[in-house]
Amino acid sequence: MTSDMQNHPALAPGQIGRLHLENRYVLAPMSRASATEDGVPTLEMAEYYARFAQGGFGLLIAEGAYPQGTLSQSYANQPGLCTDAHQNGWADIASAVHKEGGKIVLQLIHAGAVSQVADQPKAPSAIQPQGQMLQMYGYKQGPYAVPEPFSEAEVLDVKAGFVQAAIRAQKAGMDGVEVHCANGYLLDQFLTPEMNTRAAPYGGSVENRIRLTCEIIAEIREVCAADFLVGVRLSQAKATQPDYFWQGGAKDAKIIFKAVKSAGADYIHIASEIKGYEYHCTSTDGTKLTSFARDVTGLPVIANGGLNEPELAAKVLSENEADFLAIGKSAMVNPDLPSRIASGLMPRAFTFDVFSKGVSIMGQREWEEQTRLLSTEA
Repeated sequence: MTSDMQNHPALAPGQIGRLHLENRYVLAPMSRASATEDGVPTLEMAEYYARFAQGGFGLLIAEGAYPQGTLSQSYANQPGLCTDAHQNGWADIASAVHKEGGKIVLQLIHAGAVSQVADQPKAPSAIQPQGQMLQMYGYKQGPYAVPEPFSEAEVLDVKAGFVQAAIRAQKAGMDGVEVHCANGYLLDQFLTPEMNTRAAPYGGSVENRIRLTCEIIAEIREVCAADFLVGVRLSQAKATQPDYFWQGGAKDAKIIFKAVKSAGADYIHIASEIKGYEYHCTSTDGTKLTSFARDVTGLPVIANGGLNEPELAAKVLSENEADFLAIGKSAMVNPDLPSRIASGLMPRAFTFDVFSKGVSIMGQREWEEQTRLLSTEA
């Protein structure tokens, strides 16, 4: 494969909405817990994201920003997007990325029941999430609390928070936003029947459970410019339930995909948890969800999960299973991944030692200085 990498299909240009991308490599959104205590993005974050633009990634999806204060915040030092200071911090990041010729979309995420910050988390229903709070991501640890259910009026406030955050993202110079309905966070909690026992309009059928996500997409589409991307991230698995699959398989997937397309989504990003692309992008009835999403909607699809591996990446693109490849953990040690592939070099191997000094950007920088990993060829 090495000799063929300079002609790798991931190096071909692509298009999402009105945004032209130099290649098919996308930086996956990764929580780096590197903002100030009150959620303001830092200059270290701007340098961090600019690094991926320098390395040739066609599109960057920045880590999830909380849109509605502490109640929506997932963990300590997460960046927000609900104050002028937040907006100014993200403007510095967008500017740094654009100066390197990159494109950047900002993910918007509400923690809901899995907040490790809120004194009393809120969610669709009073159902305790499975699993334990994420280690190294905040002051609270142990089991999640039983959340209070949102009132109907509070659900409308959640929607307004997402829309206002999108307006701020556009003002900050971002190329778009990604609405996060994945991995067990709030909008995915609405989608998941085990977490949502509400009645209509936001509970019951699949159509009702995806409704809030679709209304958010549609309202953002209405208030933002036509060339401002509005994507959506979906997943079967959750951070605390890596073996979760959509109950209805392809039947549910078809309803979900058609709904977000009708709402005005420019792309669908299908995320995987730790078991990777082949496991999590396939439904229980054997349907390949990435290619199914392309067939059902005609939208560009971003695949995720171990796609730094050149042979798997080539298969996914050449067999039309997806249009773009979101690279997560591997990008931490390969911020120049597209440039490496174009030069015929294999990606550096990821190691969890990256987190030995903590999950923050500063911790990674300390580890890099200690190991000099990025100054040597793997």
